[in-house]
Amino acid sequence: MMQTEELKLTQDWDKVFPKSDKGDHKKVTFANHFGITLAADMYTPKNAEDKLPAIAVSGPFGAVKEQSSGLYAQEMAERGFLTIAFDPSFTGESGGNVRAVNSPDINVEDFQAAVDFLSVQDNVDPERIGIIGICGWGGMALQTAAIDTRIKATVTSTMYDMSRVTGNGYFDANDNEEARHKMRVALNKQRTADFKAGSYAKAGGVVDPLPEDAPKFVKDYYAYYKTPRGYHKRSLNSNSAWNVTAAISLLNTRLFTYTNEIRNAVLVIHGDHAHSCYMSKDAYAHMIKDSKYTDNKELLLIPGASHTDLYDQKNIIPFAKMEVFFDKYLN
Repeated sequence: MMQTEELKLTQDWDKVFPKSDKGDHKKVTFANHFGITLAADMYTPKNAEDKLPAIAVSGPFGAVKEQSSGLYAQEMAERGFLTIAFDPSFTGESGGNVRAVNSPDINVEDFQAAVDFLSVQDNVDPERIGIIGICGWGGMALQTAAIDTRIKATVTSTMYDMSRVTGNGYFDANDNEEARHKMRVALNKQRTADFKAGSYAKAGGVVDPLPEDAPKFVKDYYAYYKTPRGYHKRSLNSNSAWNVTAAISLLNTRLFTYTNEIRNAVLVIHGDHAHSCYMSKDAYAHMIKDSKYTDNKELLLIPGASHTDLYDQKNIIPFAKMEVFFDKYLN
């Protein structure tokens, strides 16, 4: 058994959504290959018998399992799946002795470690494992599906390609060498400043107070992360956000290189009114380009839905469609 660190886990129900009486819940931990112990909430259908299909869920980027990912996990457990919603390395209740940092490599490993964990549960069928990635973790889910053949079905919801938005800016407005050079200079100056200070400067979470002229998608983020609807004390987005220098690895990386070689099923879900919808459209187009495996790939656009509608609006999130998709491909 891999060495794990002892985590201080909250046993009280401190989610931003109500607890369901249709399933059982408990806290679990498991280690990834970088030696970091991850914390997760496990949701199991009531009175479940035999081995179950299982789903690992994470996201949005900078959120915690007490927010959207937990809602998704609990809902899918009500529909007959054993699920876990986990905090990524260095965030939430998970381990890692530098906080509020990220790495595409480590984040993909986090998803793979979740699959490791699910694969050895007595009540899980290891041949029937899927993943769900929300927002920035939708991108990490696609990247994981490209490397981990144990994942039989992948759902991305309101996906962000974090490498693209970091390197190119929103809507690719800064997709040029000069803009990226300025960002590299600023980030590396910050590294020096952090080293001198012996601490990491924070990027700041969702803007607060909210300017009247803020773009609609910023107002949408505020309405989720900064109000009782979605605020959580451990959420980076609800509070001081990532370390400023956490952007470096994403600036120097591009996701999705081999996603058009994914053989297993993928469902890409996005609101057609979301500012981020172009990322899912482009990721889907790349995934099926020159691919031999397109029959089990689908892009589903939700009419009128914004980016954050798919965080928690159960009347808009297509859970029934997700259930049918996982039933089909985790058979």
